[in-house]
Formats: sequence, structure tokens, C-alpha cells
Amino acid sequence: MNIETPEENKFPSGYLMDSKGRMVPESMIKDHVKMEDDMVRKIMGYAADLNDQIARFQAHTFSDMAAFMDLLEEKYDLTRGGRKGNVTFSSFDGCMKIQIAIQDHLEFGPELQVAKQLIDECIAAWSSDMSDKISALVNHAFNVDKPGQVNREGLFSLRRLEIDDPQWRSAVEAINDSIRTVGSKAYIRFHRRDNPEDKWQPVTIDLAKVTRT
Repeated sequence: MNIETPEENKFPSGYLMDSKGRMVPESMIKDHVKMEDDMVRKIMGYAADLNDQIARFQAHTFSDMAAFMDLLEEKYDLTRGGRKGNVTFSSFDGCMKIQIAIQDHLEFGPELQVAKQLIDECIAAWSSDMSDKISALVNHAFNVDKPGQVNREGLFSLRRLEIDDPQWRSAVEAINDSIRTVGSKAYIRFHRRDNPEDKWQPVTIDLAKVTRT
């Protein structure tokens, strides 16, 4: 099974295109190079077919689940799992389950820089014992060794700290204002087990990275 590019189709038999788009006679190409080319094309052919199968499976899975949710809404006039979309479907014997998880994609606006300045001022004003502890959390949240980067979970942990300081509360407000949801993605996870007393075992299919064509 070979994968050919449109450029290759223009070349007569006995020639291959190199990485610079030039037509090269096969007689001038070393045997091991041609063998490598054949191997890569064979494997990529199978990989492309498998990717297409998974993409179709993904589309059918979401379609089937959406149809089932529509039936539930019609029957109960509500959405199972809430409008957010996080929901679990289980087999009757309790040995198989399919989970849909919705993950938001977040960005942080310029308010975050203001929050960092306010937090730095708080730390400078506090006692050394308290400031050292908070500083470690701040460094973790803002990835100070990598300018412009933030650790989302670390940042959220700062918001949960109960600190009775007006400037700190202003910093937390700035963090909240900086958070922007720019999109979301649905993930499907599959699990199974031999009987209801066993631990769940994942059935791994990396649907999140399927390339749709």
C-alpha cells in the first residue's frame, strides 16, 4: 500500500521525487534508501487507514450518544448530566462505561499581569515566614523561570487561598477577570471490567488526536 503525493503522479515510471521536488531516476537511488521509502509508505498507508477508521468511529460515537440524549430529553424534558455535557453511560451489568468530558480551553488576559504585580506587593509587605510560603505558590503558578507562562492549576490554587488583605483580594479579582473561555473540546473515555467488584480498566483510544480529512 503506497501513499503518493500529487507531484509524484506527474513523474514517469522509474523516477521518484526527492525532498527538493526534483525528479530522480530510481537507478541513481541507493537500494537501502528505496527500501526505507517503501517501508515508510507502507506503514503510513496503514496508519492513514486506521486514522480514518477512528475518525469515523468518533463521529458515530458522538452521533449515537447525541441521539440517546435526545430521547432522554424528550422523555424527561431535561438533559442527563447537565448542559455542560459531562456524562457517563453504563452497561446494564455495570462492567462497561463510556464517559464524555468537556474541557474548556482558557486564555488569560492582561488583568493577570496586574494580579501578579499586586501579589508581589503583598508578599513584599508581609512577614518573611508568610511571604516565603506564598512566594513558592506564586512561583509555581506563574512559572517565573519561563516568562509569559502560567500554570493553570497553580493559578487556581492561589484563588482558593483565604487571605484577609484588601490588596490580595484585588489580586484574586484581577485573576478572575483575566480568565477567558475561548473554546471547548469533548473527550470520550472507555472503561471495562470483568465483574462489578473489579477495578475499572481503560480501553485506550486516543480520539483527541485524530486528524479529520
